[in-house]
Amino acid sequence: MDDDGGVAGRSGADAATPERAASAPDLPALDALVTTCRACPRLVAWRESVAREKRAAFRDETYWGRPVPGFGDPAAPVLVVGLAPAAHGANRTGRMFTGDRSGDFLFAALHRTGFASQPTGRRPDDGLVLTGVRLTAPVRCAPPANRPTPTERRTCGPFLGRELQLVAPSVIVVLGGFGWLATLSTLAEQGWSVPRPRPVFGHGAEVRVGHPDGRSLTLLGCFHVSQQNTFTGRLTPPMLDSVLLRAGELAGIRA
Repeated sequence: MDDDGGVAGRSGADAATPERAASAPDLPALDALVTTCRACPRLVAWRESVAREKRAAFRDETYWGRPVPGFGDPAAPVLVVGLAPAAHGANRTGRMFTGDRSGDFLFAALHRTGFASQPTGRRPDDGLVLTGVRLTAPVRCAPPANRPTPTERRTCGPFLGRELQLVAPSVIVVLGGFGWLATLSTLAEQGWSVPRPRPVFGHGAEVRVGHPDGRSLTLLGCFHVSQQNTFTGRLTPPMLDSVLLRAGELAGIRA
């Protein structure tokens, strides 16, 4: 949109496609490709509609309204994989898990467990620094009803695949079943020894996979930090802390 307080500037002329992700030489290049992608018409229409109409509490803000890149330590041994940006969270702020209650819950836990410099993350210029961890998602656009389709997940998959290659984590914390399936699928596509049948998602699930080149990594399952889980007590702060501390232990950065 233009400067009327709608979507942050973008250009369809230089829009990227997920297939170009493999050519990204580093994370800044990959992030640039992510933010200009317009490959999924339904998601493009939704994220931009939300950014135009806005929520009343944010009516004076300019929404990001674009795909959201990963955020955090570029050499993180721990990668946290969610689902997709929230309509009035990361779709508004342009930073993963930033600006909604799910992110509030996650950042507080990351701070308690030593991964975050502060317990809150409200906007990209708030000074928050993540150390040893990077946040990402298998789908980079806010989806209607927080439900991307399997086709949208597969279309967006090359972005996650290239991010895994560039970050090269030793531990992946996966928030929710959607991200679990997406991560396992991406690893299998990259030649990792993902068991078949695929391991079932569950809170506290721990799966170790290897690669023919000798590398190994561990996936840890965790209930998603959505309000549906945190407000009902299905996921509590101690439960999330336990998974993050386990991730740090496995990665060799926490006692």
